[in-house]
Amino acid sequence: MKKPFLLLFLCLLSTLLWSQKKITDKHITYQQERMVFKQWDADKFTPKPGFLGLNPDYWITWALHPNYPKTDLRPLGPLGPQTQRLMLAAAMQNTDNLYKLHADTLRNTALSEASNYSSALSFADPLWLMYYRNEFEGLLNQADADMLAGLSLAEQKYIISVGLFDWYREESSALLERLEIARSTTLDRGSRIMAYHRMLSEFRKLSASWETKKSRAKTYLSIRSSVQKLRAGEVQRPASPKSDIQIANDILKKSKL
Repeated sequence: MKKPFLLLFLCLLSTLLWSQKKITDKHITYQQERMVFKQWDADKFTPKPGFLGLNPDYWITWALHPNYPKTDLRPLGPLGPQTQRLMLAAAMQNTDNLYKLHADTLRNTALSEASNYSSALSFADPLWLMYYRNEFEGLLNQADADMLAGLSLAEQKYIISVGLFDWYREESSALLERLEIARSTTLDRGSRIMAYHRMLSEFRKLSASWETKKSRAKTYLSIRSSVQKLRAGEVQRPASPKSDIQIANDILKKSKL
């Protein structure tokens, strides 16, 4: 009973030892090197043809695959599938970058155009902040008391009574309304600046006309006061050294000359 058992044990042991033997087939090794990392070298395809091509192993191995040694099948070869996938991925990435650049350009252009047309940003326009806001200060913060500043009570009453004050206030209100419309309307920045320029010219003309009317009001009231005093006899007329006839004769003589 012991001998059969011992023989069986030895058979199993030999089988295990044989199964752990390392296989070092150079043909498999060459193929692994070719497919993974080394150059596709046709000279390392084994078995070789032998003398005058009479090696039967060569014909058994390569007779049905004559073009296999000449075709580079490495995944990372110059034309390998993995190389093609990498090139395709790089091309797609480049295309994505171009699309992104185009989208960013469109976005920047849209933002620029929006800021150029939007009325929401008109208050932050550099030209408005540095120039036009100061020039329109008298119109934007205008009050009735400021319109009559520098005038006496009699002059204020006169200007109000003849309608000059109402005229100037209506013109100023109309101009201010147009200015606010230009600031709050969706408009091209160039057109908005040109509107500012035109209205500033009108505001300066209106202000100059208003100052002229106030000055003339002072002159008119002064003349009217003098006339009233003359009519009332409060002021004596200066005596003329010549009579009216003498003055007329002098004028005629000068005209003949």
